[in-house]
Amino acid sequence: MLMTTNEPPRSEAWGGMTEGEAASLYRLMTWLSPSFPVGAFSYSSGIEWAVEAGDIKDAALLRDWLAAMLSEGSGFCDGVFLAQTHQATMARDVAGLREIAELAAAFVPSRERQLETTTQGRAFIDTARAAWPSPGLDEIIAACDGAIVYPVAVGLVSATHDIPLPPVLHAFFHAVVSNWISAGARLIPLGQTDSQRILAGLEPVVSATATRVRAASLDDLGSATFRADLASLRHETQYTRLFRS
Repeated sequence: MLMTTNEPPRSEAWGGMTEGEAASLYRLMTWLSPSFPVGAFSYSSGIEWAVEAGDIKDAALLRDWLAAMLSEGSGFCDGVFLAQTHQATMARDVAGLREIAELAAAFVPSRERQLETTTQGRAFIDTARAAWPSPGLDEIIAACDGAIVYPVAVGLVSATHDIPLPPVLHAFFHAVVSNWISAGARLIPLGQTDSQRILAGLEPVVSATATRVRAASLDDLGSATFRADLASLRHETQYTRLFRS
């Protein structure tokens, strides 16, 4: 008996993916690549001060610092905000989206980190809206009614393009971690091979953090990376700086 399904057709031209899956992958690779113009290269998220203070001296210490930031600090919190934004946008929960955007903007621990995440969020929104318009995006942006931080921007844009949350989270974490490593490589300094070893070593941390984020709610927000938060605060008065945070 002939069986029919509602599953979209898969094509060899897309390597067995559906047309929608191929489009989603293309957009994520574009939006979260180093070449997407959000200015991420200008920021170190406090890593510059940590290097000057001697907290980060080599590849092993950088890897440990970033693993903590990702799993127990700003990485996890930003992931929760992204996931909650994505879910609220998919549900067209305007009131919930506004509350998430306000909380995310207030959750940043320092002035420089506030500048970093709001500037990147605004750049992400502006570029995505200009080059990758999607139905309802302008209305969703207006509903936030205030500053949109970077993870919220990624969450709402990806949701309006109907890109599923799991690949969005992995792509977002990869972009964030890659930028942290790039900053550390310039500051310590490190070679390209050591940088890639750190990125490879953080792969299971990214996967585990993404899994936690998908099961988390706003009630699970919290950070235990006090030294990283202090580094972000101390960077504001650092005498010589390469980065804006």
